[in-house]
Amino acid sequence: MPSPDQPAPPDQPTLPGRAAPPAAGDGSIPPPPRRLIPWMALTTLIVQGSLGAMTTVILPNQLSLIDEPRKVANLALVTSVSFAVAMVAQPVVGMLSDRTRSRIGRRAPWMLGGAALAALTLAAIGHLNTLAGVAACWVGVQVSFNAMLASASAIMPDRIPSRRRGTASALIGFGYMVGAAAGVAIAGQLAADLPLAYSAFGLAVLAGIGGFVVFNRDPTRAQTTPPLRLRRILAQFWVSPRRHPDFAWAFAARFAFTIGYYAVFTYNLYIMTDYLGLTLAEANSRVGLLTGAMVIGAIAAMLAGGIASDRIGRRKPFLYAASVFMAGGLAAPLIWPTFAGMLALAALFGVGFGLYQTCDAALMTEVLPNAQAAGKDLGILNLANAVPQAAAPALGGGLVLVSGGYTALFGAGIVIVALAAAVLWPIRSVR
Repeated sequence: MPSPDQPAPPDQPTLPGRAAPPAAGDGSIPPPPRRLIPWMALTTLIVQGSLGAMTTVILPNQLSLIDEPRKVANLALVTSVSFAVAMVAQPVVGMLSDRTRSRIGRRAPWMLGGAALAALTLAAIGHLNTLAGVAACWVGVQVSFNAMLASASAIMPDRIPSRRRGTASALIGFGYMVGAAAGVAIAGQLAADLPLAYSAFGLAVLAGIGGFVVFNRDPTRAQTTPPLRLRRILAQFWVSPRRHPDFAWAFAARFAFTIGYYAVFTYNLYIMTDYLGLTLAEANSRVGLLTGAMVIGAIAAMLAGGIASDRIGRRKPFLYAASVFMAGGLAAPLIWPTFAGMLALAALFGVGFGLYQTCDAALMTEVLPNAQAAGKDLGILNLANAVPQAAAPALGGGLVLVSGGYTALFGAGIVIVALAAAVLWPIRSVR
């Protein structure tokens, strides 16, 4: 994510047993402990894998059981409303974590709080059988996960030097894809017992975040900052495109790529039942195969792309390639409307998503306007994930309902990921 952290001035005392952060203006971050990046990858595996599995398997199953004829519209409604509320949590929690002072650091309290809220809301949602109840509880799920992710995303600019962020992003992306495969496979097996499925993922998230905080103590501290006032809070969520054009173009690229991805990804289960003609039970049993195909390509692309982009000092060529692979994947089920075509989509999606996830994460850290506000600025950039996730289900569901099928959805996705590549071109500070 961002540029090197510039921590608190050296005259501020450090907490007992913690190393002092580098002096302001030092312009460097000390090498992180060897266990930090593997722990980040493991935590990403658990948190993102759990969220993806519930979004693509467990929640669609639940809404299908509540109202089968209106499942597409209801999934669009629930995910869009919850993402729209949760997207505010990302920059707000990021900003608050920038300013937090505690014995366990400035990010850990928000990560732990988000994990606790996630476990509670997930324990409740599995027992609900009304659309309104599920929608309300899913808002809580999204807020809790966004609180965790907003704080965790700032760990990279806080504690990892720029020269190692491509490799770190690759390993974290590896965790993301393995988590996606494992989470979806587990979700497919647990889908018949919704309370058990939701609770299992909630406990896994709580254990994963708790382990990270315990074994990776946070040495960073917030600087002295003026009191929070509403006007100041609102002002901080504006980054001038004229003063920081690269930040704005990076935001636009991530926005387009994410909306192209989630407009299709959200409806994977329903594509298999309604486009391919599988039963719900068959779709649940095969969704793990799709994710497995995606992971094979993604892991190779993440590791190769992350290491290669660090060695040659370039990010953008890998992002252009990612969009080409994504567009090719979206074309596969149009040409080949069978489960084999969906496997081809998943494999090409995996390569494209792996390249993009790795190199985009590294690029984002190099276009931030203010290293001191890494949590807040990353929270704004993460709106380029959250807003599309709010809009994509409505866009995708609308295209499916209006066109009467999924052909328009695949076509729109191709156009959008091509646009994501185009808006990277004007970025000048990163090659």
